[in-house]
Amino acid sequence: PAIELGDKTMPGALVWEDDGEGTWYSDELSKFLRTNLQPLTKFRQFCDAKDAMDKGLHRGSLYHWNVYGDTASQGRELDERTAIPETDIGIDQGQLTITEYGHSVPYTGKLEALARHDVEEIIKKALVNDARKAFDIADHAQFKLTKLRVAPTSGTSTTAVTLTTNAATATTNDVAMGADHIKAIADLMQERNIPAYEGDDYACISHPTTWRPVKNDLESINQYTDAGIGRIFRGEVGRYEGFRFIEQNFIPKGGANDSTTWDPYTKTADAWNNAKSSWAFFFGADTVAEAIVVPEEIRSKLPGDYGRQKGIAWYGMTGFGLVHVDATNTDEARVLMWDSAA
Repeated sequence: PAIELGDKTMPGALVWEDDGEGTWYSDELSKFLRTNLQPLTKFRQFCDAKDAMDKGLHRGSLYHWNVYGDTASQGRELDERTAIPETDIGIDQGQLTITEYGHSVPYTGKLEALARHDVEEIIKKALVNDARKAFDIADHAQFKLTKLRVAPTSGTSTTAVTLTTNAATATTNDVAMGADHIKAIADLMQERNIPAYEGDDYACISHPTTWRPVKNDLESINQYTDAGIGRIFRGEVGRYEGFRFIEQNFIPKGGANDSTTWDPYTKTADAWNNAKSSWAFFFGADTVAEAIVVPEEIRSKLPGDYGRQKGIAWYGMTGFGLVHVDATNTDEARVLMWDSAA
C-alpha cells in the first residue's frame, strides 16, 4: 500500500504518496498541474502524442515509431478479367530521444500547514508557467529542424517567396510578412501535397507583431473572419487562405541562420537585420511526435530540518521528434519556416 505524508483528516492538508520507487507525488496536484498546463501551450498542442509508457525504464533513451508514406504505385481502373494489382507502402522509422524535464520551488512546512491553497498558487503561478515554456521550447526546436524554408524573393518582394529544401535560406528577409506572402506559401504547401492539419485548414504560429501587417491587410478588405472554424486552437486569432493563425509571445524573436546569441531558455532575442519580420511556422498534419513515458506530475522533496524545509517540483519524462524530415519528395516534409539568413 502507498505511504502517505500528511493527514487526510486535517482541513486543507496535502497528501503525498510513495510510488514504491522512492518518489513522493501528489495525484491530486498532478491533475491540477496538467489541467492548468494544457490551455497554455502553443506548439505542444500540435504534437502527435504517442504513449511510450510501455517502453519502460533502463532500456535506452531512443524511441522509434513507423512513419507511413504513400503507395509505391497509383491505383487505377480495373479490367474485368484481371486481379486487383498489389503495391507496397513506404515505411520509414522515426526516432526521438526520451528526456527528463523538471524544475522545483522550495517552501516551508509552515506554509503547508497554514493552507494547501498557497501551495496550489505556487504550482499555478510558477510551475505551470515554467512547464509550458519548457515543453514549448523543446517542441519549437523540432519545428525548427524542418528543411523547408521560405523567404521573400530577393529579400524584399511583397508577393513572391523563394523555397529552399536544405534547412537554411541564403536570403536576408527584409520585408514585413503580408497577405500576398500567405497566398504564395499556401500555394507551395498545396502543390507539395502537404495534408491539412484539420479539415481543410493548415495552421501557422508566430508573434503578434509578425502577424500584425497580415491582419491589417486582411481587415482592410474585410476578410479576416473566423467563419467556418470548427475547432478553435489555443492562441488562434483568425483564418485566411486556409490558414489558422496562432499567436505566441514567449519564444523570442529572430534567431536567423547566422545567429550565435539567440536562446529561448534565457529569453535572448536576436532580431533579423532591420527587424522587419521574424520567424513563423506553417504546417499541415504530422508535425512533431511526442513520446510520453512519464506524464508531467507534481513531486515532493523529502522534508529536511525536521519537516520545516520542503520543496515541490514538476517532473516529466518525454521526447519530441520531427515526424517527416525528408524534403526531397514533394509529399514528405510538412512544416515550412518563414526564415532569414541574417
